[in-house]
Amino acid sequence: MNSEIQRYKELADFLKTRRAKILPSQVGLPSVMRRRTSGLRREEVAQLAGIGVTWYTWLEQGRSIHVSAQVIESLARVLLLDKQERIHLYLLANQPLPADIPGYQGTVSPVLQHVLDSLTLSPSLVTDQRWNVIAWNQAACAILGDFSKMNIRERNIVWAMFTDNKFKQLYVDWKLHAKGLLGRFRSTCGQYIEDSWLAQFIDDLKMQSAEFNLWWPLHEIQGNSEVYKQLYHPVAGILDFEVSNFDVSDNSGLKMIVHTPLPGTDTTVKMKSLLD
Repeated sequence: MNSEIQRYKELADFLKTRRAKILPSQVGLPSVMRRRTSGLRREEVAQLAGIGVTWYTWLEQGRSIHVSAQVIESLARVLLLDKQERIHLYLLANQPLPADIPGYQGTVSPVLQHVLDSLTLSPSLVTDQRWNVIAWNQAACAILGDFSKMNIRERNIVWAMFTDNKFKQLYVDWKLHAKGLLGRFRSTCGQYIEDSWLAQFIDDLKMQSAEFNLWWPLHEIQGNSEVYKQLYHPVAGILDFEVSNFDVSDNSGLKMIVHTPLPGTDTTVKMKSLLD
C-alpha cells in the first residue's frame, strides 16, 4: 500500500471513529431510542457540515478525493474535535494548518510549574501567544514584581514594558530592550492580525505610551534574538542574565522564558541574597 492510499485510509478511519463518539444530543439533533449504529449517521454528519452525503461517504471509504480546508473546518466543528484532533485531521487531509486566533489560557500543567519552581535562582516565566504571563517562579517575582497581585493586563510583558515606570528603571538600557520586545511582539502579531483583542490592545497602548505610539508605525520586526539582559534592581543592584526562550511542546503556543545568571558575574550570589 503506497503512502497516498494509506493516508486516505487513515483519514477514513479517523472520521468513522470520531463520528461514532458523538451523541445526537451533542449537536442539537433529537435523541432516538433505536439507532443501528452508535454516534451520528453519515447523513447527519454531511447535513450538519453542509456537504453531500455521497461525497462524505466516499471520504469514509478512503477514496482519493481532494478535501478543501473549508470542508475540514466544517467536519472538525461537527465532530467536536479538540485542538490536537483538529490538527491531525488537517494533516491527514493534506491541508496546511490555519493560523488560529489564540484563545486564553490561564494556567499551566503541574509538571511545567514544577520546572519553573526548580529554577531557583533563575527568574523564569511562561507566556501565552499574547505575551500574557500565566506562570512564574519566586525568582521572577523578586525581580519583576508579585504577579499574583496583578491583573491580566498588568501581567502582559509588552504592556508592563511600556506603561510601568518600574520597568523603565529596571532595565539598564530600557530603550534598546523595549524596541527589541516590540519587534518580537510584532513578529508574532502577524499570525493573528484579525484578532480583535490585538487591535484593542494596540490602541490602548498607543494611548498610554508615547514611545509605543511613536515606534509601532515603523513596522520593525525582530526574532527571538535576545540573549543577554542587564537589570538594575533597587536592592540587589546590577544583575546580568542570559536569556533563553523555549516553546512548550503541546501545540499551545506557550513560551517559557528563563533568565540564567551570567557566568563570571556576582548575579548568582545576589539572587541568593535577594531570595533569602
